[in-house]
Amino acid sequence: MDHAEVLALFDRQLRREAQSDSPGARVERDGDVVRQAGAEHDWNGVLWSDLDQATADAAIREQVRYFTALGREFEWKTYAHDRPGDLGKRLEAAGFTPEPQEAVMVAPVRDLATDTVLPEGVRLCPVTDPAGVDLVADVHEQAFGTSGARLRQHLLAQLAQNSQTLSMVVVMAGDQPVCAARMELNPGTEFAGLWGGGTVAAWRGRGIYRALVGHRARTAAHLGYRYLQVDATDQSRPILQRLGFTVLSTTTPYVYDPHRAP
Repeated sequence: MDHAEVLALFDRQLRREAQSDSPGARVERDGDVVRQAGAEHDWNGVLWSDLDQATADAAIREQVRYFTALGREFEWKTYAHDRPGDLGKRLEAAGFTPEPQEAVMVAPVRDLATDTVLPEGVRLCPVTDPAGVDLVADVHEQAFGTSGARLRQHLLAQLAQNSQTLSMVVVMAGDQPVCAARMELNPGTEFAGLWGGGTVAAWRGRGIYRALVGHRARTAAHLGYRYLQVDATDQSRPILQRLGFTVLSTTTPYVYDPHRAP
């Protein structure tokens, strides 16, 4: 895999020419900034920017003004290769709060194992209705220790619009959900994204996360996608590297909450 070529493709297809990830959201270009704006449960934020020392501060002020007028908390999703080099410091000075850095990892679909070997006593179930979304949100809360309310609203909105850009699964042990994951499909691009791969603590270390990567790789291959992409935490990064993923860049979200701004 040519690192520079894939990074350029990633920036162009998933950032500069991004499509909305929710039926109710819209992607807009404002000068040298590409942003998504939608309902409160949608992801609101900056996807891409091409700024320099002379233009960065004014662009930051304009995005703060725009999202504050909408009453939306929003995220400026920065990448290690974004310009200017001190963009993160400028965002913090403007009142943004950084969240933990993640590794942007990519793998050619053809190079990934697509087997789905689950431990005894669990089964894989596609998620296609609100009851399944409830299970996904439940796993999210148990695995990550944060509220799944916003995620639940977002996924229900996608289902209500009969979205063809989302594939979700949940792993069940009896009537208890123990792992869930989804794949965001990006029509017209070469990338499918892996999101939400979380396993409850008691079931970690048994190969379930790996099995769900294989399941989604098989689905992506069937649909003709060339690459799988994931923003990996420190917990999932070693697993993904063993499976064949390569670190393309790093990403740090900077969050601005107009209700807490000074």
